[in-house]
Amino acid sequence: MSNNLIDRRKFIASSVIGLGGLVAVPSVFAGQGVSSNKTVRIGIVGTGKRGLGLINTMATITGLEVVACCDILPDNLNAALAKAGPKAKGYTDYEKMLTDKNIDAVIVSTPLYLHYPMSIAALEMKKHVYVEKSMTFTIEQSLDLVKRIRNSKQVLQVGFQYRNYGLYHKVKEFIQRGGVGDKYSIECHYNRRSDWKLEVKDPKLEKTINWRLYRDMCGGLLSELCAHQIDIINYITGSHPAMVLGVGGTDYFKDGRGTTDNVRAIYEYANGVKATYASSLVNTTNTYEIKIFGNEASIEIGRNKAYLSAGPTKKSFGIVDGVTGATVINETPGKKVELPYLKAGEKYVEPTVHALQNFYDCVVNGKTPLSNVETGKDTAIAICMGLDAIETKSIQYWKPEYSI
Repeated sequence: MSNNLIDRRKFIASSVIGLGGLVAVPSVFAGQGVSSNKTVRIGIVGTGKRGLGLINTMATITGLEVVACCDILPDNLNAALAKAGPKAKGYTDYEKMLTDKNIDAVIVSTPLYLHYPMSIAALEMKKHVYVEKSMTFTIEQSLDLVKRIRNSKQVLQVGFQYRNYGLYHKVKEFIQRGGVGDKYSIECHYNRRSDWKLEVKDPKLEKTINWRLYRDMCGGLLSELCAHQIDIINYITGSHPAMVLGVGGTDYFKDGRGTTDNVRAIYEYANGVKATYASSLVNTTNTYEIKIFGNEASIEIGRNKAYLSAGPTKKSFGIVDGVTGATVINETPGKKVELPYLKAGEKYVEPTVHALQNFYDCVVNGKTPLSNVETGKDTAIAICMGLDAIETKSIQYWKPEYSI
């Protein structure tokens, strides 16, 4: 029995007790680390499906109060105000909302192409910002936003909530301790059966409502689905992609859309890890999964569970079908074992709750978010590299100027 296998067993056993040596994570999970009783007053711009979900989540978090909602679509705005409560103000102009001195922080949950200008506008009005993923639409926007935050006292958090999720902290710790071996590769799938088209009553609002179909507003599957996995692989590897190549197409929905309905991309990271990202809008198999294949063990990650399986099979040489020296399999991999990450008696909580708790903690206590402008920049650039690789049919490389 190898020492690595013994270590893995010890790690799993100790995991049942708690999160162990994870740095700065327990306070976020437990809602601790927030010493002030201050209420952070939130203005939210973009109150569609995601924005409305964030309002519902904030209602469960002590210290966050939605005081203003903004959307250009009346149905969205009215639904948000009904959830936020009678004291919340309604706006159709986000710049006017930003002049409200009663707002401490702004949540930007609008279409991707609006993330950068709205975040900049909020920062210039001295508001803290929680911007949904991806942080920006272009590489240049990412680099500029980093410079602005470095020279600012404002907090900027990016809505990659899995960085606040104990499951991935446990996976990363397991890998760092050599649990999967010293070499590994990654496969990611994120599939959905949907044409992404929403009903449009007024033709003038076609692009406003169906923005995911238009390339000048959205990056399609890489920015809307694969983005979460690209970000979490950056987190797990502690790196960013050094090289990207990929293919994609609009092969199923012949409706004039500008974004692809299927993509496959290969990312090679600075530490030698290779990861593939595959996404499609026509299948619900593998709706969300990450598989990490190491030379000692493998991990399969779903929405809220991770499973560890035994490493490579043991081999010897013998005679198979009359061929001397052929490989003989002596041992098959062991069955999957769940990798626990919750404390004893602790229940699963949707990761966005942890992310918003982290945002509150950072605003009140002047901390840096786990998903911050620096990590957001690396992920936004990685997404842009993938899109450029697919659209130009060429390999894209990380440039020195990206590492500002």
